[in-house]
Amino acid sequence: MELNFAFSPELPIWLIITIAGISGILVLAGLLQRLRGSVVRLIAWALVVLAMLNPAALFEERDALKSIVAVVIDQSGSQKLDGRLEMAEEIRAALVERFGRLDQFEVREVTASDQISASTDVSTALFRTLRTALQDVPPDRVAGAVLITDGQVHDIPETLGAIGMNAPVHALITGRNDERDRRVLITSAPRFGVVGETFEIDFMIVQKGFGNDNSPLAVSIHADGELLSVEEIIPNAPASFVSEIPHGGKNIIELRVEADSREITDVNNRAFVTINGIRENLRVLLVSGEPHAGERTWRNLLKSDPSVDLVHFTILRPPEKQDGTPINQLSLIAFPTRELFVQKIDEFDLIIFDRYRRRGVLPLLYFENIARYVRDGGALLIAAGPELGEAGSIAGPLTDVMPAMPDGNRIEARFKPMISDDGQKHPVTRKLDGWREDVPQWGDWFRVIGSQDITGNVVMSGADDAPLLVLERADEGRVALFLSDHPWLWSRGFDGGGPHVQLLRRAAHWLMKEPELDEERLTATSNGQKVFVERQSLGDEPGEAMLVGPEGKEYTITFEEVDAGLWRGEVDVESFGLYAASHDDLTALTHVGPANPREYGDVISTTELLAPVLEAAKGSARRASADNMPRIVPVRVGANASGQGWIGLENTKSSLLRGVNRVSLFSGLLGLALLLSIVSAMWLREGR
Repeated sequence: MELNFAFSPELPIWLIITIAGISGILVLAGLLQRLRGSVVRLIAWALVVLAMLNPAALFEERDALKSIVAVVIDQSGSQKLDGRLEMAEEIRAALVERFGRLDQFEVREVTASDQISASTDVSTALFRTLRTALQDVPPDRVAGAVLITDGQVHDIPETLGAIGMNAPVHALITGRNDERDRRVLITSAPRFGVVGETFEIDFMIVQKGFGNDNSPLAVSIHADGELLSVEEIIPNAPASFVSEIPHGGKNIIELRVEADSREITDVNNRAFVTINGIRENLRVLLVSGEPHAGERTWRNLLKSDPSVDLVHFTILRPPEKQDGTPINQLSLIAFPTRELFVQKIDEFDLIIFDRYRRRGVLPLLYFENIARYVRDGGALLIAAGPELGEAGSIAGPLTDVMPAMPDGNRIEARFKPMISDDGQKHPVTRKLDGWREDVPQWGDWFRVIGSQDITGNVVMSGADDAPLLVLERADEGRVALFLSDHPWLWSRGFDGGGPHVQLLRRAAHWLMKEPELDEERLTATSNGQKVFVERQSLGDEPGEAMLVGPEGKEYTITFEEVDAGLWRGEVDVESFGLYAASHDDLTALTHVGPANPREYGDVISTTELLAPVLEAAKGSARRASADNMPRIVPVRVGANASGQGWIGLENTKSSLLRGVNRVSLFSGLLGLALLLSIVSAMWLREGR
């Protein structure tokens, strides 16, 4: 029970102050003149003023409350390394046992896991967790907090007051004093780049705990899992790497440094960046052998694509057409054959021969150059008409790269182009607009060029099931062969038309190696803690794929068919970082969470980050273990809270009010008798 006093004035305060002031002046005058009874008069007026204030004694019944201590256990990524979680659990158990001996404190345990910020970085946010744990506790009940962590904390405030913490906070640091680690730190990297042009990545190999050992380290650079280069890099010194953007779309460039057996982890021995490859305008050479109804279809298609730079030549006056007209009177442009097919052939991304026949314009040597261009990675599309099976066909000189050879026949009949079994699986022809389960909703064609010795994939067929579109890879390059010159019928809307733009554009982009159109492809993506792996194939069911996480953990992925030639599988993963999927000889990379998170950057345990802010608030940061635990000492509010071998937590002595008994000191007969007594004493003293 506690005793307090309260006042409930019977008159307005201003009136009581006025009476007290006048009385005080009169009494003071008497005291200065040493009049008889002045002291008694002072006491009497003081009691009268006190009576007007109506004082009361309050007898409060209170229950003592324990002071709240927050114990925050760091369970972030870096804390999971090198046995730190086990050490943290031992420290936590020892703390709980010590708090159990003290009646003044109530312990509130919370854990802090990896935090993903708005910038998609992963970090350790202990102070945010601490503030959340104590947000429902009155400030006068907070005794302090104990953080069990490796010291790598990323939300350290400038002062504890900035997070509303006015009690001491102590950090017990896990880990060892002799830890060592090396990591790859990417300091600068582009987000975009032009395919075929160079990019530069600035990086550094940060090494700690190795003393003065600055021997060069082997750093391997990989693009989408394939080794690009191995560089010798001096630790803790700036370095850079320059290479070309391999392809359009997402390019994952990964840097790996050799690991040391004494490192606490090798999870940060690799870092990666994603560079989006952007193609400059694609250069396409279109050579039309003669004017014909379908020539403008190819020209309009390619000119309508803003990403294509088109060079188009039509053979209007072949060499055998000699009418005696002087050359200087002709308005035709001479075909720059040597410049195009010898000097600048490698500058083109795609070469199209549209109903072209050999008429002596291109020497046979040039066709050998075209075949070499294809084998070295170029793209060739042949839109064939009747001339392919006649004398002067270009099939002979290009035999090495042709996906099919003409047999000299052609079928002149009305038919609907059909998508073959392989074509229904191939991204170029799968789900073309208008395709309805073997009954396509598009117009008819009227001619198919006969073929034989087919080595490519037949993705479309015509009359009598004859091959209509054949695709083939020739060494590093690609070739497409249209065995009909009637796609233009679709562009003119004949018999309802058809998806000519979709088909021809897909074929052209497949030839130019757009990854999304590859018929054999493995891709990996992520969403949250799930990894999705997709397999595109012309073959049968692919079976299972393997996924390897950043810490070497393996996951088996079972595929399910989601479309013709397309299988998909998914798996839940545990850690953030780079994941590599593999199936047959294909690989694919994706990352879960942010690239190169801060949590796996500097992982050396330390007291240096936390010590300044904690010590400024009378707390401490020190290494601890189950065998090296500080004593816990209750201290008064505001007192020093740390010392050699001990940590202090404030005993707030908070209590809960249960009830109040009020006793008025000047009420009833007792108060009246007291006032009458003092007034009588004053009268008697002054009457003598």
